[in-house]
Parts: sequence; C-alpha cells; structure tokens
Amino acid sequence: MKKLKFPVSQQILMNRLKSLLVLSFVIFFSACKNSNNTSVVDRTVDGNGDNLPRVTQEMVAPPMLPKFDQVDKDGPKIVQVTLTAMEKKMEVAPGDSIWAMTFNGTVPGPMIVVHQGDFVELTLKNPSTNTQTHNIDLHASTGAMGGGDLTLVNPGQQVTFRFRATRAGVFVYHCAPGGKMVPIHVSSGMNGAIMVLPREGLKDENGNPVTFDKAYFIAEQDYYLPKDKDGKIKNIATPQQSMQEMAESVKTLMPTNIVFNGHEGALLGKNAMTAKVGDKVLFITSEANRDGRFHLIGGHADLFWPGGKFDNKPYTDFETWAVPGGSAAAVLYRFREPGTYALLNHNLIEAFNYGAIAQVKVEGKWDSTYMKQIEKAGPIK
Repeated sequence: MKKLKFPVSQQILMNRLKSLLVLSFVIFFSACKNSNNTSVVDRTVDGNGDNLPRVTQEMVAPPMLPKFDQVDKDGPKIVQVTLTAMEKKMEVAPGDSIWAMTFNGTVPGPMIVVHQGDFVELTLKNPSTNTQTHNIDLHASTGAMGGGDLTLVNPGQQVTFRFRATRAGVFVYHCAPGGKMVPIHVSSGMNGAIMVLPREGLKDENGNPVTFDKAYFIAEQDYYLPKDKDGKIKNIATPQQSMQEMAESVKTLMPTNIVFNGHEGALLGKNAMTAKVGDKVLFITSEANRDGRFHLIGGHADLFWPGGKFDNKPYTDFETWAVPGGSAAAVLYRFREPGTYALLNHNLIEAFNYGAIAQVKVEGKWDSTYMKQIEKAGPIK
C-alpha cells in the first residue's frame, strides 16, 4: 500500500493539528487530575459528627496501644475517650521522686488511636482530690488552642468536647493550663500522644500497603527536680509545694533526669518491649518539651515518617531519627536478627548517664546472611 503524500503546506497543517490534539489531551487530563487533588490548604469538611455511630476506646498504659484496626472497616465514627488528671507522687530514679502531673496515672499518658475523618469525643475529669487546674491541648485538633480553651477544669469538675481528626499522623497532647504553669505541668509528666491513621492504612515508600505486627509508644520525659542548697533532690510533701519549687528549677533548662516512659528503667529488663524475628514493629516516639535523637542499636528505621505524618511518603533506612520538641514521629522496622536491642537517645550522655534508654528483646534464629562472627575473641596473634 502506497503512503499518501501531501503538499508541504498541507503536511505542515496536519502536523500542527496533531500537536494541538496532543496538547488538548494533556490539558484535559491535567484538569481532571487537578480537580481531584485539592491542596491541603484548601480542603474543607462538612458535618459536625452528631449522627455518626459511637465507639468507646479503652485506654491502656504505655508503651502499649489500645485495640484498633490498622485499616478502617466501618467508615467515620465518634471515638469516645476518657482521660483523668491524676496528681501522684512517683519515683523517677532510685531515691528520687516527683509530684507528677499525669493523664490516667502514667507518664506519658495513654496513646489514643483513631482514623483520619473520625471524631474524638474526649471527656477530661479532674477529681476533687487534685490541687491543680488542668486541661488538654491536642496537636491533632483544629481551633481553640488545640482544645485547651474548651477543657479547663478545676478540681471536682469534668468537661467533654469533640474534634475532627482531619490530619493523618502521630501528634503530641499535653496539659496547658496557662502561663508559666504550662511548662511546669508538661515537665511534670502531663503529656501523651494520639495516632491518626489513614483510613486505608499505612503505605510504604512505593505507595503499597504496609501493616505491622506490634506497636509501641515511647516518650522521652525531661524532669527538673528541685534541689536543696547541697545539690540533693528535695523530698517535697505536697503538689502545691512542688509547683512552687518547679517554677524555679525549670528555669535552669538543665534536666535532672531524662528518661523514657516516666522513670529510669521503665523499659529495661523485665519491662523491655518484645518481638520476634520477622515482626514488623511500629515505634511511635514523642518529645513534649525537648528535641530528641532516637536510635535502634543493631537496627534501622526501615520506614520513617518525619513528624509522624502518614500522608507523606516515608523515608527509608534512617539510622537515627530526630523528634523536635512538641512533636512525635513514627518508625517501622522489621527485625532480622534475635537478641536484645537498645533503643536510646543518641545523645549518649542522656542515654547512659541520665536514663533515656529502652530495650527490645527479640526471639528467633540467627541469620548469618546478615552477620557472622568469624573468630571469637582471643590472644593477639
């Protein structure tokens, strides 16, 4: 079959028509794409959640997380959560104690877990046995000082408010009663975290679904225990006295203790986290007040979401992950070898001299494809 030939002028015209046709398709599909990808700046939501189904989430003590689905099954809902402000004397290190300000009696407070688009309906109780005014500022929420303006309660009161979890990720929450009492309450232990999962679950660096076998919540806590004129930690009798003394000790910006999950050794030995070879473990790490540098000795961050923001593509293969004060981060690691791993602040002075260190005990068979001892220690030849 002969190829048709056109005069030069007609050929030029046909080439231009083809170019215009291709350009039209590009513009059409670009417009379709842009119409479905609204910037986070311009996103809007509808409805106040009044008619949604309700579920109650039972809080548990860290490092554990409450029961939850990694992938949502039932659509948006109201997740009812209750937190109780508890002022309690608590040992921070052998022989040293603090009048801790806590949510539900633990430092950090319990992890809350919901899905993006859910509503959190939070009741905060302040028992009459307490001495301080408390509230809660959740970094995952929008408006009213993170809920702090709506939740201020005196001893003997409770309050309930609701917010929509619009942004996926892990976020800090803390008490923020106002003025100079904010850093005192936070550095006395009154902080925790909330995880807002994407409805379809987490994605790896290639955009594929990824699940985890276990999840743990580790928060670094800096304490500023008041000292006497001889430099010894004071044994303070009442919460009121503690607040007065702490108002001065926090000004030093020099922590007396830097620990994981409230007290020295909280996640060591018999209290260590556990896993098995092959387990994919999600570590949620938070810093309510200072900056931290988390590192898993003998492992890596296979997937690392800086700031814990799950809508962003995760980084891979990080050796140490930074967590700025007032934020949380999420890391997923699949354990390849058995043994006792140290998870610590890689300011090694803070880890070994102050107490910012935890352990993960991993069971399973050794895999020499990753590591092998060629010769045991012996005399120099």
